[in-house]
Amino acid sequence: MSSVYITFGLYFVVLLALGIVAWRRTQDLSDYILGGRSLGSGVTALSAGASDMSGWLLLGLPGAAYLTGLDAGWIALGLLIGTWMNWLLVASRLRTATENLEDSLTLPDYFQRRFADDSRFLRIIPGIFIFIFFSLYVSSGLVAGGRLFEEVFGLPYMWAVTTGVLAIIIYTFLGGYLAVSWTDALQALLMLAALVAVPLMVFSTGDTGLFEAVRAKNPEMLNPFTNPSGEFIGLIAIISSMAWGLGYFGQPHILARFMGIHHVSQLTRARRIAVSWAAIGLVAAVLVGLAGIGGLETTLEGADSEKVFIRLVEVLFHPLVAGICLAAILAAIMSTADSQLLVASSVVSEDFWKGLLRTDASQTELVWVGRLSVIVIALIAFWFARDPDSKVLDLVSYAWAGLGAAFGPVIVMSLYWAKMSRWGAAAGMIVGGVTVIVWQPLEGGLFDVYEILPGAIFAALAAFIFSMLLPDEKATRQYERMLD
Repeated sequence: MSSVYITFGLYFVVLLALGIVAWRRTQDLSDYILGGRSLGSGVTALSAGASDMSGWLLLGLPGAAYLTGLDAGWIALGLLIGTWMNWLLVASRLRTATENLEDSLTLPDYFQRRFADDSRFLRIIPGIFIFIFFSLYVSSGLVAGGRLFEEVFGLPYMWAVTTGVLAIIIYTFLGGYLAVSWTDALQALLMLAALVAVPLMVFSTGDTGLFEAVRAKNPEMLNPFTNPSGEFIGLIAIISSMAWGLGYFGQPHILARFMGIHHVSQLTRARRIAVSWAAIGLVAAVLVGLAGIGGLETTLEGADSEKVFIRLVEVLFHPLVAGICLAAILAAIMSTADSQLLVASSVVSEDFWKGLLRTDASQTELVWVGRLSVIVIALIAFWFARDPDSKVLDLVSYAWAGLGAAFGPVIVMSLYWAKMSRWGAAAGMIVGGVTVIVWQPLEGGLFDVYEILPGAIFAALAAFIFSMLLPDEKATRQYERMLD
């Protein structure tokens, strides 16, 4: 146990040091929100991957694979396709557009300028959705952190969550985008190493291979088309799992990485790194779940299934190595929570405070508003994370769907369709976000489809219909200007 304490202690020291260095380089709001658009392809790609995958990559997805076997692979496949398509279709155009449109720093800022919205309505709508769904998203990270500290250090759940939220607040508060991106790049490498190490260890040390061990327990776990009882999972279940990939186009914390890269020419290399990282990480996460089926003697049930990575690490490795692997869970949690806190705080400072309340606010004032917003939003997420029985994957899936449906169709259409109007953009965001909120608690038949799919479809239809009914010449001229 002392080795684990040492590993975690060193890890926190590194994060704090990066936060302090970034503090010294943060001079204005552009530095705090996008790092002055100064990052290279490697840091951009790795930080995008780490902020995307979060604690669910080491807890939620292995837990799903542990419970259902290769059925969980459909989620991984959908996410991999979504990652590739997002980098291919959105990254370059969004980077160019946000710079050409008066150096837009946030998504609401981009929406207002892309559609020449003098009413500022297109700042308020996305700001509200970001605030709501990011509070839930950050809470999923706190639940994951609480589960980690509870399991490793024996802390009561609420004390464990408190420890995690304090750590995330400190370096996000200090360094903003630079601290978040630097730490996320480091954490991406740590996450990947830990995920790959566990199934490799199982493959190399077991008397039988990983798949043979799973087959001995339940051969249906190796059939991606059946549940553990051998029943066909159904087309709706497969489509719902694959639909996770749609969420990428609307995740502000991932899109911010495209906006913050130094030059658009670096995005091709960044895409290759990001997609490779995602492919290895997703496959390894599913293998970790399968390794738990074959390698753990104690059965994990319910929310405890998301501890399969933790239990395997404790069984397979020396305490020092185990400490490094467990620190990878903390890395996964922090890499997403810090990015989401930063995006949400940037909405408060840039879009609400400067855009609506104090248009003449100084850069120093805006940076401090952003920093204080980090604390407030983290405390709201802390309140959502109070229930120790919450499942990380459930919280992530709801927030992911809400953001993906509200923003994804509007982002893609705004970058490729000149005739999209501000009324179409507003309708698309409202219909997409509200559809997810209404659809999520419904059950049975068609309502079993993951809410992101109907949300994205209805959002795209609403954006198209309202744009055709209420055309906007100013928005069309802005389209031509943004891609020059």
